[in-house]
Amino acid sequence: MSIGAFLIYFAILLILPLWAQSKVKNTYKKHMKIAVSSGMTGREVAQKLLQENGLYDVRIEETKGFLSDHYDPSKKVVRLSSHNYHEPSQSAAAVAAHEVGHAIQDAEGYAFLRFRHALVPIASFGSNASFFFIIAGLLFGAMQMFLVGIIFMAFAVLFQLVTLPVEFDASNRAMGQMVGSGIIGSAEHRETKKVLDAAAWTYVAGAVVALMELIRFILMFLHMND
Repeated sequence: MSIGAFLIYFAILLILPLWAQSKVKNTYKKHMKIAVSSGMTGREVAQKLLQENGLYDVRIEETKGFLSDHYDPSKKVVRLSSHNYHEPSQSAAAVAAHEVGHAIQDAEGYAFLRFRHALVPIASFGSNASFFFIIAGLLFGAMQMFLVGIIFMAFAVLFQLVTLPVEFDASNRAMGQMVGSGIIGSAEHRETKKVLDAAAWTYVAGAVVALMELIRFILMFLHMND
C-alpha cells in the first residue's frame, strides 16, 4: 500500500465515525426542540405502542446518559434516557418507537435479531482478543496465531453487519407504528424520520470501518504468506 493510499485509508477510519456521530447528535438536538403534534412523551409513545402490539410483559424504565436508550431482551425492558422518557419531542418519539421496534422483533422471533443474540458471546470475545492474537502473531512471526486473530475479528465484524438489518427494520417498524397510531401526523413523518436515519449512519459507519480493518489484515496475511 502506497503512502497516499495508506493516508486515505486512515483518514476514512477516523473521519467516517466522527462524521456519523456528529450527524446523529446534531439531528437529535435539533429535533428534541420540536414537539410532536400528539404531545406524547417518549414513555407514553413506548407504552402506547407496546400495548397496541400486545406486549404487556415489556416494562419501560428511565436510564441515565445521553442517547443511552436500548431494549434489553433478557429482562424485557425498554430503557429510555431522561429526555426521551419525559419530553414530547420528535427525537423522543422516534427513539422510543425504535426501541419498541426491537421489542416487537423479539416477540416475533425476528431472525436477524436472534442471530445477533447468538453472536454476542463470540463477537464480544473476538473484539477483545483479536488484536492480541494479531499483534502476537506479528511479533513472533506466528502466522497461525495471526490467522486466529483474523478469525476472531471476523466474528466481531459479522456481528456489526448483522446489526444493520436489525436496526433498519426497527426504524421502519417505528415509523409505521407512529403514523398508524396517530403519534405523529403525516406532515411530521419526514422530519421525525431524519432522527432515525441519522442514528442509522452510526451503525453503517461502524460496520464499514470494521470491515475495512478486517480486509486490511486479510490482505496483510496473504501478502506475508506469498
